[in-house]
Amino acid sequence: MQTSDPSTSLLPICPDVPTPVSVAFGDGIGPSIMAATLRILHAAGARLDIERVDLGERIYRQGVTSGIDRFAWDSLRRTGVLLKAPVITPQGGGYRSLNETLRKTLGLYANVRPCRAYAPYVPTLHPKLDLVIIRENEEDLYAGIEHRQTREVVQCLKLVTRAGCERVVRYAFEYARQHGRRKVTALSKDNIMKMTDGLFHRVFDEIGTQYPELECEHQIIDIGMARVAVHPERYDVIVTLNLYGDILSDVAAEVAGSVGLAGSANIGERVAMFEAIHGSAPDLAGRDLANPSGLLQAAVLMLHHIGQGEVGCRIQNAWLRTLEDGIHTTDIRGEQTRTVVGTNAFTEAVVARLGQTPQQWETAVSGAVNVPVKALPVQDDSRLAILKLLVGTDIFFEWSEDGRNPDRLAEHLRDIEVPPLSLHMISNRGVIVWPHGLPETHKSDHWRCRFLGPRPIEHENILELLRRINLTGLDFIKTEHLYTFDGEPGYSLGQGQ
Repeated sequence: MQTSDPSTSLLPICPDVPTPVSVAFGDGIGPSIMAATLRILHAAGARLDIERVDLGERIYRQGVTSGIDRFAWDSLRRTGVLLKAPVITPQGGGYRSLNETLRKTLGLYANVRPCRAYAPYVPTLHPKLDLVIIRENEEDLYAGIEHRQTREVVQCLKLVTRAGCERVVRYAFEYARQHGRRKVTALSKDNIMKMTDGLFHRVFDEIGTQYPELECEHQIIDIGMARVAVHPERYDVIVTLNLYGDILSDVAAEVAGSVGLAGSANIGERVAMFEAIHGSAPDLAGRDLANPSGLLQAAVLMLHHIGQGEVGCRIQNAWLRTLEDGIHTTDIRGEQTRTVVGTNAFTEAVVARLGQTPQQWETAVSGAVNVPVKALPVQDDSRLAILKLLVGTDIFFEWSEDGRNPDRLAEHLRDIEVPPLSLHMISNRGVIVWPHGLPETHKSDHWRCRFLGPRPIEHENILELLRRINLTGLDFIKTEHLYTFDGEPGYSLGQGQ
């Protein structure tokens, strides 16, 4: 049955010392679950001065490729708090992910996602699950720097900074300390990505020594994610890089019972954003079927963040009591369900239980909730002097001639070497194919050719090499300078080397 958009009849917000908050109603089911969330916030006595901002599909269709207009930016910077319903990013080229734009532009470096089970009232195989995932939020592959370089090959750059690692790792340890957690686990893939993920691992080890009361461990992301799915009770606080954290948090939420129950906080120094972790589900829009719990949980995190924790606990207790009473939306129905309800009826059930506390679960009280801690100040990034020397260059080519025989490409390049630079190796898709390559290695039209010198070189040496390559007609598409830092190579060696 179709229902009208409930966002058009918002109740007024309590004017008693209100806190300014920017609110985005989003797309798909966003307007209905935001209206439900605000209905509960108002009934619980939240003191909010709401500034409604438009984000998402409607703004995209006005030709704003970021999905956010200038008024919204001004509001977010003025209030410093955004409660956001899910939005749609149109498919196809030319559109940027709004979530990524918000996180990076506003410096929301830590994504905090508490995940817990609500057994036996929400079906789960892991009734003791209670962990927090803290995800780096600004860099990694989500920097979104991609290029098509040849007819066959596209690339995506993975950017990891020491400052970015330090901020999110330190945040995770501070979170664990402030919430009385016992252990912090870092997940990365530094056995393969030895420089990017390796930096994250090294920073974790360095900062971990400053928190002697906490247990520290590092695991490879694949086995770590598998263990979260099977033995989540082994974990307490997990900190990881952007892409891994995005996938892992959805896995953990689903293992806990439902992605629809999880909210998240995105924390920066000046702005914080609170949102459900699920998408906009346009197929459910206007049907009074959506579960507002994920956005409501995000709003509870927001209330604690803005100093209204007593209201957040009141809402949390009423929500828990609703689940205990077996009043469930269809996505979490199970053996304990007594009544299956839609968005509006679930909302009214929570409102009716404000002031009540759960009977089976521990009552939520201020100071005992897994709320985000405040952003940490930027650490002094001054470093001891590092000796950085230019020692070579990787030059990338599009080349498909001579049966893609790397020996033939090497012949062309060795004829134009510029002393002190000489051709050191050729790789294809990261695998060394010259010298001593194997014929079984599949080769694309994308080649990395490494030139090194026996001593540090000058930029003029590289420019002269490129000038000579240009005269041959070979299509060079990219260069990467190779440096040593205090004598250590600042570049990967390549598989097979």
